[in-house]
Amino acid sequence: MRPELLSRVLSLLPESAVRPELDEYYAMLRDYPQRGGKGIRSELLLASARAHGVVEGTAAWEGALWLAAALELFQNWVLIHDDIEDDSEERRGRPAMHRLHGVPLAINVGDGLHAYMWAAVHRSGVSGAVPAFLDMIHRTAEGQHLDLCWVEGRTWALREEDYLDMVRLKTAYYTVVVPLQLGALAAGVVPSEAFGAAGLALGAAFQIRDDVLNLNGDAGTYGKEIGGDLLEGKRTLIVLHWLAGAPAPQREVFLEQMRRDRPAKDAAVIAQIHRWLLESGSVAYAQAFADREAQVGLTLLEDALAGVPDPSAAAALLRTVRTLASRDH
Repeated sequence: MRPELLSRVLSLLPESAVRPELDEYYAMLRDYPQRGGKGIRSELLLASARAHGVVEGTAAWEGALWLAAALELFQNWVLIHDDIEDDSEERRGRPAMHRLHGVPLAINVGDGLHAYMWAAVHRSGVSGAVPAFLDMIHRTAEGQHLDLCWVEGRTWALREEDYLDMVRLKTAYYTVVVPLQLGALAAGVVPSEAFGAAGLALGAAFQIRDDVLNLNGDAGTYGKEIGGDLLEGKRTLIVLHWLAGAPAPQREVFLEQMRRDRPAKDAAVIAQIHRWLLESGSVAYAQAFADREAQVGLTLLEDALAGVPDPSAAAALLRTVRTLASRDH
């Protein structure tokens, strides 16, 4: 996250209190935002604002910055809750919030950041921002529900399209669709309807790429534990493709491990499954699928941005999205 956004986020959060317990709470509110993060979503929002004619230093740019800060707050409270729901160990190179402070306190911090998100939206003064944020939250929660209920139900009889339905809801709306829309709204422009289809394709590409990195990324730059998706029992395009053609003995070993909760999984067996996945063609298959989705999304986005007030900013936005689709961390 760019420093000026972090400063805006922190300016909304209280710093000190008379009671030491509330001092701890205020420090916890600041924890995830201060850990950094790539700021992908807020940068897409600001890039979209520029493309739609918002000039830095103007009142419209000020509104865009507050919306970008709100998007960062959304990302952080959702991550706190997501880490609890997935029983994750780490976030951005440090123990997850609930590992440090316990589940009840972590949930409460996530709830607090959610409220401060709305404070940032209000500060923006941008017409149409509230419905866009509400839509983003609804779609993300629906996608998260699909993901979690499959884990809870130990469900593996899924098609690739099931996975794509989930990631389009869980990832695409808050990663691409809504940031693009919010940038247009900051400029006082009705967002292009084509942002929907473009963002869904690009969001799927970004998530599949993240799934690939979770298996064979660099632990020093990825920010999450490598192989964590296996321990958490995540349904990914890689795993679903592999399961469709895996030898019966390997498939049974995998399903037996996935019937266990994370603490009960055998680390050595999970490591073997990890190797099977890397040795199969499923990682390459998933990456090729992501590349195709990214190309479809880029083509749709280029069409959607045709005729915007700032063509050079639109070209920069497309370059950014193309880079994100092929990121290595």
